[in-house]
Amino acid sequence: MAKITASVYTSHVPAIGAALDQGKDQEPYWQPLFKGYKFSQQWLKDNTPDVIFLVYNDHATAFSLDMIPTFAIGTAAEYAPADEGWGPRPVPTVIGHPELAAHIAHSVIQDDFDLTIVNKMAVDHGLTVPLSLMCGQPDAWPCPVIPFAVNVVQYPVPSGRRCFMLGQAIRKAVESYDQPLKVQIWGTGGMSHQLQGPRAGLINKAWDNAFLDRLIADPEGLSQVPHIDYVREAGSEGIELVMWLIARGAMADVNPGAAPGAAGGPAPKVAHRFYHVPASNTAVGHLILENT
Repeated sequence: MAKITASVYTSHVPAIGAALDQGKDQEPYWQPLFKGYKFSQQWLKDNTPDVIFLVYNDHATAFSLDMIPTFAIGTAAEYAPADEGWGPRPVPTVIGHPELAAHIAHSVIQDDFDLTIVNKMAVDHGLTVPLSLMCGQPDAWPCPVIPFAVNVVQYPVPSGRRCFMLGQAIRKAVESYDQPLKVQIWGTGGMSHQLQGPRAGLINKAWDNAFLDRLIADPEGLSQVPHIDYVREAGSEGIELVMWLIARGAMADVNPGAAPGAAGGPAPKVAHRFYHVPASNTAVGHLILENT
C-alpha cells in the first residue's frame, strides 16, 4: 500500500526562480529567503519520497482562456519546463509517474470529483520554483512528480472546502495503490500578495501567520473560510492558498468521509516553519508537516 508520509507548503514566486537561475541567491535581498529553505533541502534529502504529488496553478502557459480546467492531473511520462516569455527555466525535465497518476485519477473521479486528465503539458514556475527551493539546482529532480493544476486565476475558483475534501479523496486514492510507495503531497502558491490595482503590493503578515496557525491546528475550520476573505485580507492572488488545503486534507489526522471535526489519526509533526517578506512584493510562507 502506498502512503502519504508528509506534506510540504511553499510559495512559488517567479522572481525566486529568476534569482536562482541568475546566481543572485547570495545577494543581501535574497539571502534571508534562501536561508529559510536550507533546513528543507536537507530534510528532503533525508526524507526523499518515491513520488511527489505537487499541487500548483498554471499561469496561462499550459492552459489559456480557451480552456480552463478547475482541477487537472498530469498523467504523462515527463513534463518540460515552460517558456513563460523569456525562455524555459534552466532546470531539469520533470519526470512523471503515469501509473500512480492514472490510479489517482480513476479513484478520485469515482469519488465524484471531476478531473481533467492531461497527457501532455509544459510546467511553469508554479511547479518548478517549489522544486528549486526544496532541491536546489540538481542535474535531475530527486523523484517522479505528479503535477496537479488548480484554477485560481479565472473566476469561478474552487472553494477551500472543496479543496480540503479533494485532499481527502487523494489520500484515499494513494492508500489504495498496490505498490509500497512513499508519497509526499505539496501545496504551493500564496501567501498574501496582489499584483495589480490600487492594492498592488499588499502584504498582510498577521493574516498569513494566522493562516499557518490554523493550517496546522484547525484545517477543518480553515476550510470553511469563504474565498472573499482571501481576496480582502490576502489580496487578489492570495486565493492561491486554497491549494494548500488540498495538501492538508490529505494528511493522516483528517478523517475522510467522517463528520466535520471527527478525529482521524494523530496530529502531524511540524518539522519546519518559515515566513519572510518581501520577495518581489510577495509574502513567502513555508511549512513541512510529517505524518506520525
